[in-house]
Amino acid sequence: MLFVLATAAAAVTIHSIPQAPPDTAVIVFTDVTVVPMDRPRVLEGQNVVVHGGRITAVGPAATMRIAAGATRIDGRGKYLMPGIAEMHAHVPGEQNPQAVDMMALYALTGATTIRGMNGTPFQHELRRRIDAGEIVGPTLFAVAPPFSGQSVGGPDDERRKVREYKAAGYDVLKIYPGIPLETYDAIVATAREVGIPYAGHVPPEVGLRHAIASRQSVEHLDGYVETSRGDDAVIAELARATRDAGIWLAPTMDVWKTILGTRATDELRRRPELIYMRPEVVDQWVKQTTQFARGGGSFWQAALEQVGMRESPAEIVALRDRILQALHRAGARLLLGADSPQVFSVPGFSLAREMRAMVEAGVPTYAVLEAATKNPAAFFGREEEFGTVEVGKRADLILLDGNPLEDIRNVHRQAGVMVRGRWLPKAEIDRRLAEIAARARGR
Repeated sequence: MLFVLATAAAAVTIHSIPQAPPDTAVIVFTDVTVVPMDRPRVLEGQNVVVHGGRITAVGPAATMRIAAGATRIDGRGKYLMPGIAEMHAHVPGEQNPQAVDMMALYALTGATTIRGMNGTPFQHELRRRIDAGEIVGPTLFAVAPPFSGQSVGGPDDERRKVREYKAAGYDVLKIYPGIPLETYDAIVATAREVGIPYAGHVPPEVGLRHAIASRQSVEHLDGYVETSRGDDAVIAELARATRDAGIWLAPTMDVWKTILGTRATDELRRRPELIYMRPEVVDQWVKQTTQFARGGGSFWQAALEQVGMRESPAEIVALRDRILQALHRAGARLLLGADSPQVFSVPGFSLAREMRAMVEAGVPTYAVLEAATKNPAAFFGREEEFGTVEVGKRADLILLDGNPLEDIRNVHRQAGVMVRGRWLPKAEIDRRLAEIAARARGR
């Protein structure tokens, strides 16, 4: 599937709106079909009013009066949904020359919220600049530097770190492999004490069942393949335990097909969104995926062989799909995450591929939309702030040329994006994307 920022139909006028300060500008999406994401439904013929970066009114276009001087965005034949979230982003450090452009790529493609999972302190500076309106970017939730076998000390040291990260303004803790069980338990207990969520990999020293019991949210379906060994009864048992624990999962389905070596490098190199990444980055990705393909996912297979599994990469991909189906059927809570920027996973653009991969794995379209919108708000306990199209919510919105409830690909047929009340029509998005592509090539 190719990412498309669709051209507005000839009968519809999408105005290019000069940006006024959000506390003075009144913007109205007129006669639009709203996809509120409170339940599977649409509201036809609505006006949606934005002022001060918030949604201030939603109501029937036939009866709602529009204030004089308001800027109108003609929504006839269009669909308005909440912005989506990239819940497994890797925010670059300050030495990365594309750091600011990567933040823009998220916002310009409708990813109005991200969770930065790799713990760079530079997240705080990027967040400050985004919030101040100095650069275009999503609302950024910052994840602390990871706890891993290479960084952890004893339980007392890690308790101190948890408190320090909370005080420093990080929003989430990140768990990596290599953590001894006693230290892991100390991290979890302190995180609960200070009120900060924790997510990440499942250390082998801890095990998936203990991580679930500890209510750790899990990335990449880590531990589910090894623990289940493909046994349907065990998969169902783990899915029920996951649901009962109320933990969250960002499965990152699409990128793992690449990591497992099931895709040809030539196919990956044809992805059109690569024009937004620097050539040396793409070259590095080519080297990585060539190694993956030659090795047949050997690093994963080595781990699986330790528990008696000898499945091929293609079989592992199919097993991950089965696990995700079982988790959904059991009622486990899912998040959208594309692990970008990662091998051929370009910020923002890769979410279109991830949403399609989740649907192809057997997750219904509406559940994938929930994973992209309202579930991220629930993860952070910010349901009153974002995730649905309702009065009082932050004005993070995507104007679409098709109904996303009918086809997940319509999420990325975008006529424009609104980020915290700032309207970015397709013409401006295209211009900014062209500038990013030129900078990526040193022009």
